[in-house]
Amino acid sequence: MFLKSTGFPDIAYMVVSENLLKWAMRLYPPLFFQRIWVKQFDKGFTGVHVAIFKSFLNTNYNKSIFGGTIFSASDPFYALLFDQLFRRKGFKVRVWLKSADIQYKKPGRTDLHFKISLSEEEINEAEHSLRTVGKFVKAFPVEILNSNGELCAFVINEVYVRNLHSGEERTVAY
Repeated sequence: MFLKSTGFPDIAYMVVSENLLKWAMRLYPPLFFQRIWVKQFDKGFTGVHVAIFKSFLNTNYNKSIFGGTIFSASDPFYALLFDQLFRRKGFKVRVWLKSADIQYKKPGRTDLHFKISLSEEEINEAEHSLRTVGKFVKAFPVEILNSNGELCAFVINEVYVRNLHSGEERTVAY
């Protein structure tokens, strides 16, 4: 376990449980104050369910959820899933969102939600790429729906996963 200068564990380098990461993300101020709520991580970090609750903290003058809040909600989750999946498989990886694109389809006037799932084929493809090329880069879709099941935003998140080599320095930034 890696310790920061504060003496507390650095969660960025740890394998954690689904429940611990769910609560860490729920209480993480940038998500908490935008009312972005992790409902659950699927067992083995193969998926995540996320809600965006409409409140005075994230409502714009049109009485819909800020576009930035919707975009922020989609940002971290593919990277978190791949990070935890591959740490459990014994890989030392560095993962981040390489790029993202969002299309707003309709105003978010109600609570919003989305589910991200990684298939066994996608996981195997990433693992094969990490073992042969040393990195994996792929774009994944996120459909953000309102309370009526209508599409409000469509996001494409391109995730970058790199297999760290022994002796490589760990850094705070990726």
